[in-house]
Amino acid sequence: MIIVCQKCTTRLQIDETKVPSRPFNVRCPKCNSEVNSGSGLPNPAVEQSALSVGSATDPTRSRFAHPKPAPLFELDQNESPTDSGPAVTEKLVELLSGLINQPRSGDHSSISRPSWNPRRALVCLHEDEREQLARSLAENGYQVFVAEDTRQAVERMRENQLDVVIVDPRFDAVEQGAVFVSREVNILRPAQRRRLFFVLLSASLRTMDSHSAFLNNVNAVVNVSDIADLPTLLEHRLRDFNELYKDFNSVLKNPAL
Repeated sequence: MIIVCQKCTTRLQIDETKVPSRPFNVRCPKCNSEVNSGSGLPNPAVEQSALSVGSATDPTRSRFAHPKPAPLFELDQNESPTDSGPAVTEKLVELLSGLINQPRSGDHSSISRPSWNPRRALVCLHEDEREQLARSLAENGYQVFVAEDTRQAVERMRENQLDVVIVDPRFDAVEQGAVFVSREVNILRPAQRRRLFFVLLSASLRTMDSHSAFLNNVNAVVNVSDIADLPTLLEHRLRDFNELYKDFNSVLKNPAL
């Protein structure tokens, strides 16, 4: 039996031969909180994942069906920040500036990201905050993919080279979505991991708490109450992130994130 800590998403393997018939508590070795196995009601923490072959959560779903990746989020025409004359002119100036400021051949000391190549972000949040954050990122020039479930998130991560992944522990809780998204990040090779900025959205942790980010193996933590400021916070942290890996990017001739 596998039980998932609802606080830190750590997976606990329990020997089924020693499991009592009644509900029981175990202590999470990572965050030291108590994890309840559940009452008579179905517990999402102990249900089999839909990513496993022959999912028990949906017997009508074909085990050979090819999952669809998270779709691209698009702003409505009347919401698009580039649908007015001045905005279009500003965008053209930005693109030309990016071309002019590209380093000359042989000069890789500072490789900036081309302005015509937007950052690609995957949003894996609870449905309450999903659309709000997706719209906010899109309005700030991101190419945003929104995952509604675990399958869409994992498939998009395997199909595209993403720049930013934002996950909420409540994302697709029944299928342990946050656990599988974190797993996809953790199995990346070091060179790939350096090209991905992983953000944890939390209801309990402080925004930009470096210690919490380290303990949760993410690049940044943002509290749910600060979700409206996430694009700005993300921009500041990405600047620090690019500075940290400036030498790597310079040697490998990679643009900054």
